[in-house]
Amino acid sequence: MAAPKSVKLVNGEMIPSIGLGTWQSKPGEVGPAVSTAIDAGYRHIDCAFAYQNEEEIGKVLQEKITNGIVKREDMFITSKLWSTYHQPPFVKAGFMITLKNLRLDYLDLFLMHWPTALQPGKGLIPKDDKGQPCYDDVGFVNTWQAMEKLVDQGLCKAIGVSNFNKEQIENILSVAKHPVAVLQVECHPYLVQNDMLEFCKSKNIVMTAYSPLGCPGRPWEFKDDEPLPLEDPIVKAIATARKKTPAQILIRFQIERGITVIPKSANAGRIKENVEVFDFKLSKSEMTKLLGLDKNLRLIYFSLMSKHPHYPFEPRK
Repeated sequence: MAAPKSVKLVNGEMIPSIGLGTWQSKPGEVGPAVSTAIDAGYRHIDCAFAYQNEEEIGKVLQEKITNGIVKREDMFITSKLWSTYHQPPFVKAGFMITLKNLRLDYLDLFLMHWPTALQPGKGLIPKDDKGQPCYDDVGFVNTWQAMEKLVDQGLCKAIGVSNFNKEQIENILSVAKHPVAVLQVECHPYLVQNDMLEFCKSKNIVMTAYSPLGCPGRPWEFKDDEPLPLEDPIVKAIATARKKTPAQILIRFQIERGITVIPKSANAGRIKENVEVFDFKLSKSEMTKLLGLDKNLRLIYFSLMSKHPHYPFEPRK
């Protein structure tokens, strides 16, 4: 059976199986990347206030829609609420900044970026006079309830979470009026997240994999000797046998599991290659080999939040 090019959300809307990730896409390169992606057939763009590039993305979206290249209703646009907007009175304000920057009337999906709240203030990470992050004690359940009002007001079609653990999701589900539609988490063959995937399936939550290639951009908190799935001999061997790129194998790996995937690239050639994954299927043996690479190796920790009472992960060792 061929893997679907889109997956149904709990609200009945369809989320494309592949989207363009825009984290770490720099000013001046994110616009051309989004333009290339839309021209190549992408209809899912993953954004966030914290990426600080939504205004440039919005210009491209407006141009493509105005020029008739794509219809708004054919696009699936995701963004995320940043941690300084977690206090319920500020949730809509944070959302509206994103909506204005993206030049849209509504979002298809709005996620709580992290369960860890920061005090409202200047910059993405407000800090005290000792240089430490200013944590806020507002509960993410309260933030969620404020996000639900955005759905009630027709400003977004679905809401979800990112970087939450199972217990935190259960806490939200216990009070939710609107269902958790999506969980976005780091996922690749070194962190396959099988338990989380099964949990999501049991709750009708679609899982989206960020950093599906292992984040080759090497963010600030990587260790120099940390391995990358893209460079794994097993991944390379499957790619060679299939006459595909290692990235295409890693993307197809997630789609086979029913996970939507948002690889980031600013390279036009790779953007086009990354969506060309629907003309082959990985065998059961190949899937077993890829699943067997699991090291429970998390690469994205957001260590600045590690002392927050709502930090979702085990601290980095």
